[in-house]
Amino acid sequence: MKQLWCAVSLMAGSLFYSSFAPAQTTSGALLQQMEQASQSLNYELAYINVSRLGIESLRFRHAVLDSKTYAQLLHMDGPRREIVQRGNEISYFEPGLEPFTLPGKHIVDSLPSLVFADFQKLSEYYDFVPVGRTRIADQLCEVIRIVARDGTRYSYIVWLDSDTRLPLRVDLLDRDGETLEQYRVVSFAVDDGVRKMMQGLDKASLPPSLSVPASDKATFAWRPSWLPNGMKEVTQSRRQIPSLNKPVESRLYSDGLFSFSINVSAADKNSVSQQLRTGRRTVHTEIRNNKEITVVGELPPSTAKRIADSIGSAK
Repeated sequence: MKQLWCAVSLMAGSLFYSSFAPAQTTSGALLQQMEQASQSLNYELAYINVSRLGIESLRFRHAVLDSKTYAQLLHMDGPRREIVQRGNEISYFEPGLEPFTLPGKHIVDSLPSLVFADFQKLSEYYDFVPVGRTRIADQLCEVIRIVARDGTRYSYIVWLDSDTRLPLRVDLLDRDGETLEQYRVVSFAVDDGVRKMMQGLDKASLPPSLSVPASDKATFAWRPSWLPNGMKEVTQSRRQIPSLNKPVESRLYSDGLFSFSINVSAADKNSVSQQLRTGRRTVHTEIRNNKEITVVGELPPSTAKRIADSIGSAK
């Protein structure tokens, strides 16, 4: 009887895996199509961003002219705030500030960051779970959930337009399933009319490029002994922060979907251990061995604390 039970269990497990694996592959392919569509189609989106800080109404236009990307992000409420992309130049127009230009491949604040992720690489650390189909903005959508296998990060639910593969809704969820942020399209258009509207940007006069000061290259005497699966160091720097009047050593990490930084400086009389979370962003500070250690980024509070606790001497 025991042998029969084991055989049945093994068979059930193999059937589950065989049904899950194709679903993971299919969902991953849909997410890759989303990334390609978002960067290759000519389209306009009217959408809202909902977070604990409030609701923003925005319009985003995107076009490709002669293999060059043009985009415009416009805040629809309050003082006019606009960001324009022409090729690898991103220009910012903010009330009360002199316009400036920075290098970049896309407007960071336009679409949710997951749109630009490499889902083939992420499939090693995340599950892509098909949820079903539903309607958003009067369009039939494929619904996919993106979940880290080690449970140390937030998760996403994505609604993809079945025709164009553009993201029409994206929810960021904490580990209890509560919504932290929501991106939701109200109306959209995919046609050459958008392309024609963006042609004027080709000859537009953009503000001058802003030079970013180079950071000091240095070897740090500290490093974390634990990181969530898939997190890799992107950059490290040592900068003098004028407001703090002391150097800060920083390491930036990312898994291609979420990112955070670890910042270490000398502790002083103003240093205090604390933890704050605003939406997706957690700031966790610890004072240890006369050092102020701060983890800042898109992490659950418990994960940020575990990273800070693991900081020790580099070996």
